[in-house]
Amino acid sequence: MLIQDDMPKYEQAYYTLINRLKSNRYPVGSRIPTEGDLAQQFSMSRVTIRHALDMLVQDGYVESRRGSGYTVLTLSPASDTCLTSFTDAMLKAGYEPSSKLISIEKLIKGNATKNLIPPTLKGVDVTMITRVRMVDNKPRMLVITYAPSEFIKNAKAEDFPEEGPGQSILRILSNRFNLNWSSACENISPVSANKKISTLLGMKEGDPILKLGCTAFDQKGKTVFYEEVYRNDTVSFNLSTQARVSRIQDQEFSL
Repeated sequence: MLIQDDMPKYEQAYYTLINRLKSNRYPVGSRIPTEGDLAQQFSMSRVTIRHALDMLVQDGYVESRRGSGYTVLTLSPASDTCLTSFTDAMLKAGYEPSSKLISIEKLIKGNATKNLIPPTLKGVDVTMITRVRMVDNKPRMLVITYAPSEFIKNAKAEDFPEEGPGQSILRILSNRFNLNWSSACENISPVSANKKISTLLGMKEGDPILKLGCTAFDQKGKTVFYEEVYRNDTVSFNLSTQARVSRIQDQEFSL
């Protein structure tokens, strides 16, 4: 996000802190500098800095605890359940998430691979990325991400880290490939593990497993990516009558 001089000072501080979060200056689980330190760094009043930090809390990036300051919760807060970062959630819970890239495949429209292309992406060439997500070295999820190949050009193994906050697919799509989305829809269904799923997740073929499908859209309603997630554990949800609307979904970051 380019900081403009005509912005209110609290917005300048807010977006500066967002840029720092996005560049991993403040990793998940770390503490942001104190209000006093930030006020000195930014040459602003503590009241202005507190306003900016309150905005970060409201938007889901950080949490505030009395006596502990502000702690980073996630670098990818989401307004939709399926766009919540699994990586950040595990790091916050004190676990060690990791990823294993299985394959990067091009699905060309009109040839024998077309049946693998999700319905929402029919009619375009698609790049399919298959990864296994692990927690403390134990396989937890098989994740298959589909995106129009025009959006993911020259994707290679180096683009998909196996450790650290950068392994989040949301961060990879946003930071590496500049994909932006504003909404998503999700569906969940029970399925039976096929040979591929059972082999990668260390379970028996035919065992029941949850399939989560997530379609992310841009502001015009065009599909940006689709993701299939197969989980061999439970899924829980917190329902609220209020939805968080990101202040930055229309903004462009300059890192």
